[in-house]
Amino acid sequence: MDIKANTIRQDLVKMLVEAGSGHSAGPLDLADIYTALYFGELLKYDPKNPDWDDRDRLVLSCGHTCPILYTTLIHAGILRQDELLTLRKMDTRLQGHPHHEQTYSEKGPIHPNTPGIENSGGPLAQGMSVGVGMALAGKMDGRSWRVYLIGSDGEMQEGQTWEAIMFAGNHKLDNLTYIIDRNNIQIDGYTEKVAPLEPLYDKLKAFNFHVLEINGNNMSEIIAAVKQSWEIKDKPTAILANTIPGYGVQFMAGDYTWHGKPPSKDQGEEALKELRTLAGKIKSEHE
Repeated sequence: MDIKANTIRQDLVKMLVEAGSGHSAGPLDLADIYTALYFGELLKYDPKNPDWDDRDRLVLSCGHTCPILYTTLIHAGILRQDELLTLRKMDTRLQGHPHHEQTYSEKGPIHPNTPGIENSGGPLAQGMSVGVGMALAGKMDGRSWRVYLIGSDGEMQEGQTWEAIMFAGNHKLDNLTYIIDRNNIQIDGYTEKVAPLEPLYDKLKAFNFHVLEINGNNMSEIIAAVKQSWEIKDKPTAILANTIPGYGVQFMAGDYTWHGKPPSKDQGEEALKELRTLAGKIKSEHE
């Protein structure tokens, strides 16, 4: 699956270059997590029936990272391949932040519903409450599906995040797996300089979460952590996924200035060259 993640990263770069707008660092570092969920037999979904009642719900709280979700949905067969280069274009389903519900004007539909998108996202931490609410609804209805809530460390500076965490812990939502992209950056700097978050592990544990800390760019660790979350009873699970922003592209890696900008055409070519070289190394290691 490391090759699949690499291929998804390459398509992500192509998407961002074509759009000339969008976020790079977070989507690149999240590629392994999305690949594990969609292609590691973790997330229950049906590409031919995205609204299947028994599907697991993937809620994206940090909506600005949606390019990696779109790219993964294309690879999963939920979105069309020809939509890859339509990010942030007029009349596209791939909005700059994920859009769930179809909206209308007097002339008819404006933004169509996007298959595979469970929530509209934009304001940081709003998706936290949506995901926790879905998990509670699933519990109340006795459903077997799980909620995978993906959030960023930067949005943990929002009060709404902690209200949702407190609620989830209090209601013992063991059908909730909260994956935190701990890449240590935000748009104007490094999280621990802007508004320190540590000790995150201890804070989440204090809110009645089962907490796991992993390398979020290691496929086997991601899969093992998610599977462990299935076994936990009477409390939600938080997976602190330590990632490298811009993972896979050396000139972006660890640099917060790539949080909210896309590569230029030349930078995109350089990034693709690096990713193709990395793909070759991965293939040779597995032969």
